[in-house]
Amino acid sequence: MKQRSRYPFYLAIFLLIAAGIALAVTRHVQLGIPWLAGEQKPVWMVEARIDFEASGEEVLVSLNVPDNPPGFRVLSQQAASPGYGFSLIEDSGDLRAEWSIRQAEGSQTLYFNVQLTPDGSTDGEIITVPPEPEEVFWEEPQATAVAEVLERAAAKSASPESMTRELIKLMQSSEPDQNISLLLNNNPYVTLVQRMLNQAGIPARVADGLKLEDARRLQPLRPFLQIHNGERWLTFHPETGQQGLPDDVLLWRQDADSLLDVMGGEDSQISFSMLQQTVPALQLATREGSGNGLGFLSLYELPIEEQGMFRMLLLLPLGALVVAFMRIIIGIRTSGTFMPVLIAVAFVQTSLIPGLVAFLSVVTVGLLMRGYLSSLNLLLVARISALIILVIAITTGISIIGYQMGFNTGMTVTFFPMVILAWTIERMSILWEEDGAREVLTQGFGSLFVAVLAYLLMDAPLASHLTFNFPELHLVTFGLVLLMGQYTGYKLSELRRFSPVRDFS
Repeated sequence: MKQRSRYPFYLAIFLLIAAGIALAVTRHVQLGIPWLAGEQKPVWMVEARIDFEASGEEVLVSLNVPDNPPGFRVLSQQAASPGYGFSLIEDSGDLRAEWSIRQAEGSQTLYFNVQLTPDGSTDGEIITVPPEPEEVFWEEPQATAVAEVLERAAAKSASPESMTRELIKLMQSSEPDQNISLLLNNNPYVTLVQRMLNQAGIPARVADGLKLEDARRLQPLRPFLQIHNGERWLTFHPETGQQGLPDDVLLWRQDADSLLDVMGGEDSQISFSMLQQTVPALQLATREGSGNGLGFLSLYELPIEEQGMFRMLLLLPLGALVVAFMRIIIGIRTSGTFMPVLIAVAFVQTSLIPGLVAFLSVVTVGLLMRGYLSSLNLLLVARISALIILVIAITTGISIIGYQMGFNTGMTVTFFPMVILAWTIERMSILWEEDGAREVLTQGFGSLFVAVLAYLLMDAPLASHLTFNFPELHLVTFGLVLLMGQYTGYKLSELRRFSPVRDFS
């Protein structure tokens, strides 16, 4: 008879494991759920303060606020403005905060708070339709000076990026020529470079950035230069020509025409204060991920009561994996197939040492009472029912005694599966009668040994974190169990039978 090929089976195993890992990586990337429990992330709290003098009329204040700043993800935005109406509006892709009041007079102060966290996945360099360079007009002799400086920069450049760097080098020269000196004496530096780049056919704009330093107050915005290279906007330091945005700089304004507009007031000023905090990365991911990607499949969408149930339930496959490995590969004999898993679950609830004491006490007393029941020649159903009642009575007694002695461990004995314990006592009693005490001790301690190993794995904080936050990893566990199910070789515990052959050789 032709043996069936196992390649489809191994292919299915590979696909299961690959799918589990791929889904977990996707969840990690899209939702930001950390791989390790206890991982912390920095959160910046930035406050913008607006001061102005109201003239006793209607007041309307509009502030450009960051929407999708490069290198950061906005967590929350709110305003503190007693007596003012407040709203966030989007105007031509520009997010602005607006305050309004029917009448105000005298000194006014408004606050806007934003929480952000560093996020390398948002680099801000979004591909857009190439904009047209702004039309720039120069008067003589500035027009001639601009043309000569641009010609010198163009001779050493081959792209918009290199043109920008060369122009900044010329404008920042320690020994500027007459043309550069003329231009710098009559124009603000950053605006001058922006206009010159537009004159050269390179779309350019000025962005306002805020350097983030912990516990700093009354900080101003700093100008940065941005150019469009035909595909995306690139940021340059206007004095050094360095391309890219430093990690500690938040671009507050990018594509807005104005930072702050005040109607019904004068002498407006804006300043910024900031504070850094650290929060659990998992807290950020669960708060932001409900409407993102795989967020709707997250267990955090369930009620709290069901979350607690699944947090324990999802540990069971790890215990099953340990039992399968210890029985199939190692060859340890246990009392019942998955009794060790249930014992391990009880250990998770009671902790290891109190759980071991409770388990051994219940089983020992149960075996003694089972010996008496066997002398009554009861039917199987009646005997098992009596054992269940006795097991409950034993656990109740242990709980009462433990409480009276000042220990609350006895109260957690109820987590042990009563029916399974009764069947275990019955099986061990029959095994004692048929195969003797040695076999009972072998299977009993084998069950406890496997249960302890399963408990150590299930009780690990990393295991609880991964199984609950990445439940698709159980596809990997499923694949490994199926793979072990195909093993038909010698168990490691059986290799001792070949020790005489080794000694003879």
